[in-house]
Parts: sequence; structure tokens; C-alpha cells
Amino acid sequence: MVTMLILILLPAAFLLPPGAGAGEIIGGKKVKPHSRPYMACLNIRREDKSFRCGGFLVSENFVLTAAHCNGDKITVSLGAHNIKQQEQSQQKISVRRRIPHPQYNRETHNNDIMLLQLGRKAKLNKQVRLIRLPPAHRRVKPGTVCSVAGWGRTSALSKRLPNVLREVDLKVLDDEACLNYPGGIYRKYNTCTMMCVGDPKEQKASFKGDSGGPLVCGKTAQGIISWGPVNGSPPRVYARVSTFIPWIRRTMRRLQP
Repeated sequence: MVTMLILILLPAAFLLPPGAGAGEIIGGKKVKPHSRPYMACLNIRREDKSFRCGGFLVSENFVLTAAHCNGDKITVSLGAHNIKQQEQSQQKISVRRRIPHPQYNRETHNNDIMLLQLGRKAKLNKQVRLIRLPPAHRRVKPGTVCSVAGWGRTSALSKRLPNVLREVDLKVLDDEACLNYPGGIYRKYNTCTMMCVGDPKEQKASFKGDSGGPLVCGKTAQGIISWGPVNGSPPRVYARVSTFIPWIRRTMRRLQP
């Protein structure tokens, strides 16, 4: 069954680490155009394949995404709503430098975070803006309702990728919800670097097609869509941004011109 699901899903899915969904939106709705001006759509080439991820603008020349969204060449689209249209608001910028976390582990999905240094600064305006990062090591309270957005598929069995950005609200769970989940699906869950997100009683989740997008709580990016079960069911696991704030700040400072 698992094998069949993997075959049904994104052709590029085999390029991702096992179980690492690139965040698609299940059970969501279309976003009001440009209501999430920090969103980035990543077009990634790896060898002779291409696939899509999400990301978010944290500085005029830096985008945050998931480390498993790495590739040989990445182009970032900012200010996009419908990524198949030539919108005047869109800024397409090549990535100058890819900086995955030095302790990223492809097998356990631990430290699944990457900074992308853009080839030129983004022009900030109403359609392209930064999103705030959390204070270092400050956790989100379980029960908090946050949201995610992406250009990924809308169900585990759908082969179509929507062109328009979609969003869904998700509840942050306590770590035990993943650690104690039946079947040991989340045995690689790390309470320091990961967040458990999405009520298992609701068919709402991020999934394959747009990993690297932000989990937004209030107006702050608290998580990065990382991995979960191959059938798209919640809860799913997000990289805990607050854990990585010292690394993010240090890396950006080192690379600023």
C-alpha cells in the first residue's frame, strides 16, 4: 500500500527523503491574493529532474526553507499568487548560495532547515514582504491554531498541482501526540528541533508538493513544513524555527555583503 502511494504521488517524490512530504495543502482553501506576501515558490532542479517547494522571505536577500528542498539550481518566485501566470507582482530571483543546516540528517529528517542567499535583493512592496521570526528557543503553546500555505496538491491521490496558493488552519499539538502515536510512525521525532502539528481527527494537513513553507502563528514563522506519513494524514512534523534562531542570525550575518 505504501509503495503504491509513493508511485501515485509526485514524480519527483523519490528525490525526497523517505516520508518527507513537501508541504501540500489538504482540506484548505484558496488564499486571498497577496495576503501572504512573505511566501516564496521554489523551482528546484536536481540532476535531470525538477520539483517544487515553498519558502519564506526573512530578509531582503535570504529565504528560509527545508534542507530536503536542496538541489543543483534553485529559482525563487516572490510576490506570486498564480504561479502559472505572468503576474506583474512576481519577482524571479536565482539563488546565489544554498546553506543547509550543517547537522541536517536525511535519514531522521533532523535539522531540516536551509537558508537561501538570493542573487540580488528582493524589492519590498505590498506583494513582497518579510515575515517575523520568533525569539530563540521560545515554544508555541500546544492548542495554538496556526496556518500554512502552499502550491502543492490538495489530496494524497491527486496528481494535479494547483496553480493558485492555498491555505489551511492547523492546531499545534504537544510533543507526546507524535511520540506516543500508535505504530511508531514518529519514532524519529526530536522534541528539540521538531513540532507536532495537525489534529489527527481532522483531514487537514500540509503534504507533498510544497515543503519548506512556514507554519505561521499570529504573524510569526514558527515552523517549516518537513515530513510525515506518506498517506498525507495528520499530525505532520515541522522544523521548530525558534531552535535555529542563533544559527540563522549567525549565518546571515556572516554572508551579508
